[in-house]
Amino acid sequence: MREAVFMRQNEERWKQYEASPPASPDDLAARFVALTDDLAYAQTFYPGSPTTGYLNDLAARQHQAIYRNKPEKTNRFRAFWQLELPLLVARHHGTLALSLALFVLFTFIGALSAAYDDTFVRVVLGDEYVNRTLANIERGDAMAVYKSMDETPMFLAITVNNIYVSLLTYAMGALAGLGTVYMLFQNGVMLGAFQHFFYQKGLLLPSMLTIWIHGTLEISAIVLAGGAGLVMGRSLLFPGTYSRRDSFRQGARDGLKLALGLAPIFVVAGFLEGFVTRHTGMPLPLSVTIIGLSAAFIVWYFIVYPIRLQRRLAAS
Repeated sequence: MREAVFMRQNEERWKQYEASPPASPDDLAARFVALTDDLAYAQTFYPGSPTTGYLNDLAARQHQAIYRNKPEKTNRFRAFWQLELPLLVARHHGTLALSLALFVLFTFIGALSAAYDDTFVRVVLGDEYVNRTLANIERGDAMAVYKSMDETPMFLAITVNNIYVSLLTYAMGALAGLGTVYMLFQNGVMLGAFQHFFYQKGLLLPSMLTIWIHGTLEISAIVLAGGAGLVMGRSLLFPGTYSRRDSFRQGARDGLKLALGLAPIFVVAGFLEGFVTRHTGMPLPLSVTIIGLSAAFIVWYFIVYPIRLQRRLAAS
C-alpha cells in the first residue's frame, strides 16, 4: 500500500484520537492497540517518513495517558491483572514465544548431552543430588528429596529462590538480552539432564507425574521471565523510531511488569512443591488433574485471554 493511501484511510481516525478524549479506559486501550498496529505497519513500509514520526508521537501520548496517575485508581490491583498485564503479554507474544523456543531447544540439548555423556548429569546437578537420588531409588522412593524439609520452610525457601531467579533472568536482559539467554540455557539444560536421568532409570513417567505438579507453573514462569528479559534486550538492540534511551526505558518498564506479574505464580508453585509434591503416592487422577489445571491456566491467561482481550478492545 502506498503511503498516501495508508494516510487517506486512517488520517481521520488519527485526528479524532487527537481531538476528542477517550470515552472510557477500554476505549483508551483500544486506541493504543490500534495506533501501535498502525505504527508497526508504518515502521515496516515507510521507515523514516513523517507519517511514521507522527504515529510514533501520537502512540507515545496515548501510552502516557494509559500509565499516568495509577496510584489514584482504587481498582489499580484488579486493573493490572485484568487489563494491563494481559495487554502487555499480547503486545510481546512474539518475544515470549522466542523465549519458549529457546528454552525447549536448551532442554533438548541438556537431554541429548546426558544421553551421550554419563558424567553430564553429575556436572549439571551435582554429585550430592545424584548420589542421594540414587539412594532414594534403591529404597523405592525416587522422589524422597521433596520430603527432605518441613513443609513451611521448604515453601518459603523455594518461593523466594524462584522469585529471585525470575528477577535475575529479567535483569540480565540489560546485557543486550545475552544474559537472559544464558539463564534460559542454564535452566533448560538442567531440566533436560534432570528428566533424562530419570528416563535412564526407567522412572520418566513417575518422575513427571510428581515433579510437574509444581513444575508446570514454575517452568512456565521461568520461560515468561526469560521473555521479560528479552523484551528489555530487544528494546536496547532495536529501538525503532524511538531514541535508544527511550526505547530501553519503555522495554525495561514493560519487562519489569511482566516479571513482577509472575510473583503469584511462583507463590502457588512453591506451595505445591512444599505441601503437595511430597505426597509421591497420591492417586494418578489427582496428580494429572493438578498438572492439567496448571497447564490450562498458563495457556488461558498468557495466550488465549490476551489475544481475545486485544481483539475485543480493537473492535470496540
